[in-house]
Amino acid sequence: MAEITAALVKELREKSGAGMMDCKKALTETNGDIEAAIDWLRAKGISKADKKSGRTAAEGLIGIASAGHRAVVIELNSETDFVARNDAFQDLVRGIASVALATDGSVEAISAATYPASGKPVADTIKDAIATIGENMTLRRSALLQVEHGVVATYVHNAAGDGIGKLGVLVALKSVGDKEVLTSLGRQVAMHIAATNPLAIRAEEVDATVAERERNVFIEQSRASGKPDAIIEKMVDGRMRKFFEEVALLSQAFVINPDVTVGQAVKDAEKLAGASIEVTGMARLLLGEGVEKEESDFAAEVAAVAKG
Repeated sequence: MAEITAALVKELREKSGAGMMDCKKALTETNGDIEAAIDWLRAKGISKADKKSGRTAAEGLIGIASAGHRAVVIELNSETDFVARNDAFQDLVRGIASVALATDGSVEAISAATYPASGKPVADTIKDAIATIGENMTLRRSALLQVEHGVVATYVHNAAGDGIGKLGVLVALKSVGDKEVLTSLGRQVAMHIAATNPLAIRAEEVDATVAERERNVFIEQSRASGKPDAIIEKMVDGRMRKFFEEVALLSQAFVINPDVTVGQAVKDAEKLAGASIEVTGMARLLLGEGVEKEESDFAAEVAAVAKG
C-alpha cells in the first residue's frame, strides 16, 4: 500500500478541485495513483477535472517560423517573464525557430544545428545567452509540419512580437487549390485549434488509452443510476459519441461559425479553392503547459535574508 502523504493529497487537490478528505479517500482507494484518483473522483461526481491539469507556470516564449508548405513551432523557456520581454531573448527565440525550419523539427536536431549569428550549435548559443542574461533557459519542445502540395498555416496568440507569443499553432492543409483560400482557411482553423485544443484531427485518431479511460469513467457514472446493464451500455455509447465530437477537430463546432463543424467548413472551402482539401496535421504549443514552477513564500524569503 502506497503511503498517502500530505504532498500527494495537496497535488490531487490542486488538480481536481476536490476537498482534502475526498482527495485522501480517492488516493487510498487507488493506492496513491494520481491519475486513477482523478478518475475515481470524477466517477463519484466529486471532481469535474477532465484530464491532468498541469499548471502553466513556466515563462519564456513560443516561436514560429514558416515557409509556406513547411512550418515549425518551438518553446524556449526562461525563469521569469521579465527575461521573456527582453529584446535579446525574443531575437533568440525567432532565430532558433528560423534555424529549426531547416531541421526535422526535433529538439535534438534543433539543438545540434548551427546558429548563424554565433556560428555555434543552438545548444551552445543558448548556454552563452544564459551566461550573458544570467537566467536559466531551456529549449523544451518543438514540432514541424509540412505538405508537398498545400500550406501549413500558423497562428500566434498573445503575440509579443512578430512570430512570438504565449501560444503557437500549426495546421497542415494538403491541396492543390488556391493558396490564398488555403492560407485564409488554415489561419481560421489554427485559431480554432488555439481555442479548443482538440486531442486529434479525427475521432478514430483519438488515443485509445484516453478513450478507454473516458469510457470507464462514464460506465462508473452510469452505474450509479441503477439502470440495467443494457441501458447503461447505450448511455455510455451515447456519451462516448459526444466525447469524440467534442475532442476531435473535424467534428467540433467551428469557432468562426458554430453553425457548422470544422470538417464541414473545410468541405465548403473546397469550392473556393477549386480542389479537395485534407487536414493532415496540427500542432499546438501553449507556453509552460504541463510544467510546474516551484512556488515560494516571498515574505519568508525576505525574513530569511533579514536574519542574515
